[in-house]
Amino acid sequence: MKTLKDINIENKKVLIRCDFNVPMKEGKIADDTRITAALPTIKYCLEKNAKVILFSHLGRVKEASDLEKNNLAPVAKRLEELLGQPVTFIDKTRGEELENAINNMKEKDIILVQNTRYEDLEGKKESKNDPELGAYWASLGDVFVNDAFGTIHRAHASNVGIASHLNSCVGFLIEKELTALQELDNPKHPFVVVLGGAKVADKIGVIENLVKKADKILIGGGMAFTFLKAEGYEIGNSLLDQENIEFCQKVIKEHPDKIVLPVDVAVTTEYSEKEDYKVKDISDLEYNEMGLDIGPSTEKLFENYLKEASIAVWNGPLGVYEFEKYKQGTDHILKFVVDNNIKIILGGGDIVAAASQSGYKEKVYHASTGGGATLEYLEGKKLPGLEAIK
Repeated sequence: MKTLKDINIENKKVLIRCDFNVPMKEGKIADDTRITAALPTIKYCLEKNAKVILFSHLGRVKEASDLEKNNLAPVAKRLEELLGQPVTFIDKTRGEELENAINNMKEKDIILVQNTRYEDLEGKKESKNDPELGAYWASLGDVFVNDAFGTIHRAHASNVGIASHLNSCVGFLIEKELTALQELDNPKHPFVVVLGGAKVADKIGVIENLVKKADKILIGGGMAFTFLKAEGYEIGNSLLDQENIEFCQKVIKEHPDKIVLPVDVAVTTEYSEKEDYKVKDISDLEYNEMGLDIGPSTEKLFENYLKEASIAVWNGPLGVYEFEKYKQGTDHILKFVVDNNIKIILGGGDIVAAASQSGYKEKVYHASTGGGATLEYLEGKKLPGLEAIK
């Protein structure tokens, strides 16, 4: 894989695909983590006297009313503050204004192009990797750097399309992500996987791929109850992925020593924080109760396996994390892995958000910035944005 330092960018027009898909509230950036993550690549290009042209999407654009709320102008303003230099924002995705601005650039100038998904308004040209659009964007620069790990699993005009026409490489953010995730390709043992989240359906590919490599797969969250049902337990009103009970039975039958399920759970009769909860053994649930978090005995069980791990990966919270009462299991295990210096990779999405909320994100070995991209990597799938550069 070609990285930024493998490619000559001196004095060139460098197109960089960033991931500035930041959360917005009332037109303001709620969290600038994804912007700060792009800075090392941008600064390196500026040091090489490059003319830097930035591309990113923001949100989804399905109709004209989506344009204003997904405007990248606030990102340009925040970039200026973080870099301490002007960022020219072009409120277009193509045309004379954009072309003239690029042609008039001096070394170390920066342009941010308007949201690439504005091109989705008529015919989904960005999201469907329209060949003419990819070729047009590529014509604006000399070199392409893909540094948007969050979209690397999608074949879009702004990544695969541009890379098909230019000398291309990955930026420092993607390089960092891949360096960490590639440790899971041939992991050191014991290798422990922690899986949470709601549905088994969302994790079938991950389970099928990692069960071959893992020594233990610790299962929590809503998905644990489908496995428990497959084992014959009464799960009451707990979340059930009915269609995948057979899959769970098959995994347990084929890998009985690898699958580790909760032994106790926090149960209540209502999906809310209003009702009190009890901790019950998984064999004691009543028909009207639902489990919303792992219990203390399960925490201890999971800790016993994690403390022996050479490396671990974790995807999905272990309880209903949006409820304060039912985030205890997730936070407890996060604290344990940090306090015990366990080499763990947080596999994107909700578990990284949970770690960020509880202050553990910066303390773990690696917290992936990709949600869907990380999940597809863990499933063993090829990532189109990477394949285009290979």
